[in-house]
Formats: sequence, structure tokens, C-alpha cells
Amino acid sequence: MANMQGYDIFPGTMKVPDIRIGTVSDHIKGTGITALLLPAGSFASVDVAGGAPATRETPVLAPANLVPGADAIILTGGSALGLETADGAQRVLRRYHRGFTLANIHIPIVVAASIFDLDYGQAEPPTLEDGKEAMQKAMEEPPSNLVPEGSQGAGTGATVGKSLGAGLAMKGGQACVSLVTPGGLVLAALVVVNALGSIVDKNGRILAGPRDENGKPQATTPAMWERSSAMPSPGQSTTIGAIITNARLSKIELLRVCRMGHDGLARAIDPVHTPWDGDTLFAVSTGDFPADPGLVGTVAAHAVSLAIRRAVILANTPSHPHG
Repeated sequence: MANMQGYDIFPGTMKVPDIRIGTVSDHIKGTGITALLLPAGSFASVDVAGGAPATRETPVLAPANLVPGADAIILTGGSALGLETADGAQRVLRRYHRGFTLANIHIPIVVAASIFDLDYGQAEPPTLEDGKEAMQKAMEEPPSNLVPEGSQGAGTGATVGKSLGAGLAMKGGQACVSLVTPGGLVLAALVVVNALGSIVDKNGRILAGPRDENGKPQATTPAMWERSSAMPSPGQSTTIGAIITNARLSKIELLRVCRMGHDGLARAIDPVHTPWDGDTLFAVSTGDFPADPGLVGTVAAHAVSLAIRRAVILANTPSHPHG
């Protein structure tokens, strides 16, 4: 389908070629992993805009540094404890001789970001073995452009609207939206939404947030915190994700795309980029399509906002098979 901006929109679909995705969803523990295996030769960058991130190997993606990109991106639950899943993914990639080559040794570059979901389910993080499983699925399962959504993968234990505590929060989740422009630019945003703030639609209507006495989602406001007995806990919220495009962009151009992609968070999450959130976006260039980074960033912001809204809608829809 198309929208007013003229993009073709593909919800739930990874339209950028050669991206392989593997997920682990543990609904007992209430956590999970989403592993993205990137084509060899991809360029990547990252931007962290929240005040409480949990990440792995992000400095390698700085424009001034040597390595041009990553072999894989791991989005995971478990806060900093869950980052060991990237070690498991790296072990799998090494068996397949993926990675940056130094002295005839392959060193897989696996970057990661984590959400705090230890207040959901059994409060157990995903493990190194879970990371192996997710990456093995990405490597071996038949390729599919369909992405598990809702309460799946790293979005399994995600919640949103946490300003009044976990008991009044609503489900967050995972979603992917791909956009294709008339000229041939392809861009996908895969996000995991675990935000402190409320999720709003394009008209400002509350889709998810802290529930009131009637169970209805409400806006997250400073007045709400002033009435509450305690401020939000640091490090228990975040929205993470990856923007992937067929455009030919350098690391520094991808950094601009990341930063513009964060505008999509601001359109859909209120408030966002707080001291309590660890909002982190990766951006990846996989192809040779000639495109201006300003155009790519504009499309990215739109895709990110659509994916955020889709994630919470699906996670809070009981009839959805992934909810």
C-alpha cells in the first residue's frame, strides 16, 4: 500500500535484500533475542540518544574508526546481562568464517543493544546459548522476508508507559516496516519498543501508556510524576532498533540517518530520549542505490514511527498470532 508521501509501505516485511533474521522468544522467562545477519561488505553506524543505554561494540561503528560495518546486529532483552547473547552469535559466525580478517583470523563484528525486561516474566536474561540459537536460525533457516512481530524476539518482554510502575504499564513489542520510494530506494526499520513514555499515533491519540483506573492508556506527563511517590527508575526503559537500506552510504552519512531516524521516535513516543531510556538506533547500508542521506534519513524517520506504533498495536491485540 502507499501513503500520502508516495512510499509503498510493507508492514511486517524486510524488503531490503539479503538480510537474514533469527529470533528466540521465551514466553516463560519473558525475554528474547532478534539477530540480524548482514550481507558481507555492509557499512553501519549507530546513534545513542537516551541516557541509559546497554550496548556492545558500538565504538567500532564510529566514522573515524577502522572497521566499515558489522557482520550482525543483536537486539536483546535482559539489560546489560543480556549482552552476552552477542558472544554466542559471534561464536556461530566464526564457525562460518565471517568477520574482519586480521593475520588470517576471522573476527566477526557483532554489535548489540539491549532492553530492560527483567521486570516482566521470570526476571532472567537470555543467555549465550540463546544467542547461538538466534544466529544459527538466521544462518540456516530458509530465507524469509517476514519478521516475527508483537511479543516476539527481543520484544517478548517489552513494556511501555512505565512512569507509574510496571504494574500499570502496557505491552511493548517488536515490528518491522519497509518503505519503497517511486525511485527505487528501499528502507526497513525494525524496532523493539520498551519505552518509558506513551505511544501516540500521528494525530496525538494515545495508543499505549500507563493505564488509568479504568485500564485505559493515558499520556505520560510531568504532572503524573509529581503526583507519584517516586520518579521512574533509571535504566528500565529503552527503544532500540535497526534502519537498513539499499542506499550506498558511508559511515558518516549513516550516522546522520541514525540521528534523523530518532525523529521517528520523537513522533511516536512521548516523552522520549529521557535520562531513564537507552534509545539506540543502528543504520546499515547494504547496496549500491545512489541516494542522498537527507532523503534516506527522512524516509527512515517515517519508517521508525510506523514500526513503533505497529509494535505496540500488535503486542496489545490478543487475537494477533504474535501478540
